[in-house]
Amino acid sequence: MDFRLSEEQELLRRTVREFADAEMRPHVMEWDESQHFPMDLLPKLAALGLMGIQFPEEYGGSAMSAVDYCICIEELARVCPAISLTVAAHNGLCTSHIAMFGSLAQKQKYLPRLVTGEVLGAWGLTEASAGSDAAGMRTTAVRDGDGWVLNGSKNFITHGTIGGVMVAIAVTDRSKGHRGISAFVLEHGTTGMSAGKKENKLGMRASDTSEVIFQDCRLGPEHLLGEEGQGFINTLQVLDAGRIGIAALAVGLAQGAYEAARRYAKERRQFGQPIAAFQAIQWKLADNATRIEAARLLTYRAAYLKDQGARTTRESSMAKLYASEVAVRAADDCVQIHGGYGFVKDYPAEKFFRDVKLVTIGEGTSEIQRLVIARQLLGQ
Repeated sequence: MDFRLSEEQELLRRTVREFADAEMRPHVMEWDESQHFPMDLLPKLAALGLMGIQFPEEYGGSAMSAVDYCICIEELARVCPAISLTVAAHNGLCTSHIAMFGSLAQKQKYLPRLVTGEVLGAWGLTEASAGSDAAGMRTTAVRDGDGWVLNGSKNFITHGTIGGVMVAIAVTDRSKGHRGISAFVLEHGTTGMSAGKKENKLGMRASDTSEVIFQDCRLGPEHLLGEEGQGFINTLQVLDAGRIGIAALAVGLAQGAYEAARRYAKERRQFGQPIAAFQAIQWKLADNATRIEAARLLTYRAAYLKDQGARTTRESSMAKLYASEVAVRAADDCVQIHGGYGFVKDYPAEKFFRDVKLVTIGEGTSEIQRLVIARQLLGQ
């Protein structure tokens, strides 16, 4: 087994890292405090192919592998997890859902605009009363002639305010349970669709998150995405792949926190020597470096299996669970090593600490990941 990246992948890592350091790092706190995604960054991300990482060249995509995708998301998160989250949600949810299950006409209509960064993609699954229990959603799509009328609301939607294209999941036949759920694709500005409350978040503040409301939103038959009644099943397939991206984001965040802690430990002097000379600090750094490498390998393994066309439900959940919890440890240790300076905004430690918690919640909580893994192990 060869765990080394190819020369092309090493070049990709350097390219994205240099971009993140030059174009993102100087503005991280500015974007965080203003709580907005910098739309002027979008064409720069698109120019590197980061808005269509795994999608076919015929639609303007970069046609990279799942492992390449992990490298890109990881390097963005090392500098700004919020921007990385924006890229991951755009690629791994909305755009991926259309690419996986859309008709040829839908792909031709939406994918070129999404993968070239003309618009951001939003994906609407979560509701106020349907989080981990996604099948308990209340948003409905009722037949009206040959079309549909959408009513309800979605919560915690990434790009809910600024997204140009959205995939929304709704109940089309409640009597059929999870087989009575379908997906729809629509554009921002569709009559009856509006952005609701924008969330004032603890972390990931440069990533737009808001409520999306549907009130008698009329859609033609061409807006049904995939087969009627297959929306929930397709959603689980999208999440299998999406969790690999969140795992990569967690690895990148952990790497950024670890590097910040290591750098500070070599600079900060106490008792006449750098604090990196003390075993208590050395062991924190050693433990974090080891856990991060393990999380990276677990994530790349899931991505490799995806590239081989294998089902990755168990592997994706394992990677997402482990990487996210490793990232929490790394961010916590980063603050601890910084001491009092880890609690102020002059150093990156406090932002990593605020940002990291979301990776144990988004796209399935740690508890849900353990449930998914256990069911896979037990054949349930």
